[in-house]
Amino acid sequence: MGDSEEDSAEQQTPRRGLRYGNETYAILGACFAVYQDKGCGFLEAVYQECLEIEFRARGISFRAQPVLGLAYRGQPLTQTYAADFICFDRVLVEIKAVRALDPKHRAQTMHYLRATGIEVGLLVNFGHYPQCEHERIVANAGRFSAREDLIGDGQEDAC
Repeated sequence: MGDSEEDSAEQQTPRRGLRYGNETYAILGACFAVYQDKGCGFLEAVYQECLEIEFRARGISFRAQPVLGLAYRGQPLTQTYAADFICFDRVLVEIKAVRALDPKHRAQTMHYLRATGIEVGLLVNFGHYPQCEHERIVANAGRFSAREDLIGDGQEDAC
């Protein structure tokens, strides 16, 4: 099997047919564990630090708050941005600690995906009660779709 065939097989996972489904499942499992321990009510920085610990404990490869460059018309900008996490070098994770997600949070995640060239993003809100709120955002040829994915046996989803 050639490299491109391996990459293609790896991208389309058996986990419900989702692109990088196994990876996003593992990341969300870590998010649920953090929420079960901390609940809602903390600042985003607390959840950021907890996730770093949880990702390490679960063997999830990640880069925390990587500084990423931007360009305009092919010219690099001095302004940069930092995504909360890039996991497995292929899934962008943006975390929030707000009462409810709104369109500006989705737009921010979509812009981060576009700027990085990463196809799959998870928008995770630790400020929601009684469960951790999450959305999976997928970029397909510059177009985006966002939807909430419920995974697990119900027990794991009960943040």
